[in-house]
Amino acid sequence: MRGSTTSGVKVVPRGETMLALKARGILVNGSMNELREELYLTRRAIQYVVDALWELDKLPGINQLHQMFYKILRRQGFRAHQAKQIYKYALSIVKSAKNNGGRKPVLRKISTRLDKYDVVVNLEDQLIIAKLRNRVFKIKLIHNREYISKFMGRKWYEAVIGINKQGRIWVSIPFRWEYRPYKSERILSLDINLKKIVIYNGRGIRRMDTRFTEALYLKHFADKVQKHHSYAWRRNNKWLGIIRALHRRSRNIVVDWSWKFAKYIVLKAKRTKSTIALEDLERLWFNSSRKSSSLTDKLSRFAYRKLQLAIITKAIEYNVPIVFVNPKDTSATCPRCGAKLVYNRRLAICPRCGFMADRDSIGAMNVYLKALKHLVPSPGSGDTHPMTNETRPKGGLHKNEPVTARIKT
Repeated sequence: MRGSTTSGVKVVPRGETMLALKARGILVNGSMNELREELYLTRRAIQYVVDALWELDKLPGINQLHQMFYKILRRQGFRAHQAKQIYKYALSIVKSAKNNGGRKPVLRKISTRLDKYDVVVNLEDQLIIAKLRNRVFKIKLIHNREYISKFMGRKWYEAVIGINKQGRIWVSIPFRWEYRPYKSERILSLDINLKKIVIYNGRGIRRMDTRFTEALYLKHFADKVQKHHSYAWRRNNKWLGIIRALHRRSRNIVVDWSWKFAKYIVLKAKRTKSTIALEDLERLWFNSSRKSSSLTDKLSRFAYRKLQLAIITKAIEYNVPIVFVNPKDTSATCPRCGAKLVYNRRLAICPRCGFMADRDSIGAMNVYLKALKHLVPSPGSGDTHPMTNETRPKGGLHKNEPVTARIKT
């Protein structure tokens, strides 16, 4: 979802993209046991194709897949297009696992993918009619009417229907979405950490507490219970249920908070006609896991990728521009003069100009400046301050005045 620019800053490309409508569902026609049976059979069929493809040295093309599996799946009662979805999905799973050097995939979720020939989507009545083998199921979508109305009239090509561990039906339908970000006048830069998120708009700093530490505490508590009952927790349904509930609660906190914060920051950016600037943290997990196992544990609930994905999704939905800057030296460089900072615990001090701020504020300011260079390119070696037209040192704030939030693109 990210494209690079000539300045090295990554942006979400303009134009057509995919945005998924995800909602809970209630079965209004058909048996829940029959739906679960159909989804189990579909999962078993996908796993069968995955197992067969995993043993091959060279993966086949679509035509070869059709010859290998179509008749077998049809004999099991699957509809023609459902059979095609099964072996295409299995191929994509195997390709992904082999390209990443992973082990043979084992499917856990009970779900199925249906194309437009096997499912009818009626957003006006919030109804999904799914055809699975020789059975038909009607599912009522449970979601905000105003949110669902955003997807009316848009093109879609498949629907994913599944049942989670709590026995609830969920539906996901990817729609084609036209992403046309507006012309921004300001920048909102974010420095994301485990405990806090720092927001900088060029004039001031705002700090917001995250819920990642709360989720991390629940994960550690579950690990303690598991360690304390190391011989019994697998066979004792009580302790097994407690451990699973703690992990589920931890995961739900992360997901719920990430989407709520994403909506907050995107709507704030839209009100002020701002671009959201983030650090490009794609390799954070890989780099950190090589340095410290304790840091890797913290990153397990510091869901920076999940939060960034939520922000990107909401930005596309509301046509808010978003950029990703290189995180290198964002906490090590003085935002005023560009010198290397000296730290006393979390307090940064510049030995050249005397600038002082905490580590998170320094990161948010430098993210802001890197995004500013992309949005307001200036000739020569120095950058021109957008309000005073004075030349400031390369890579830094003006000596006597902070960068203002207003820019012209």
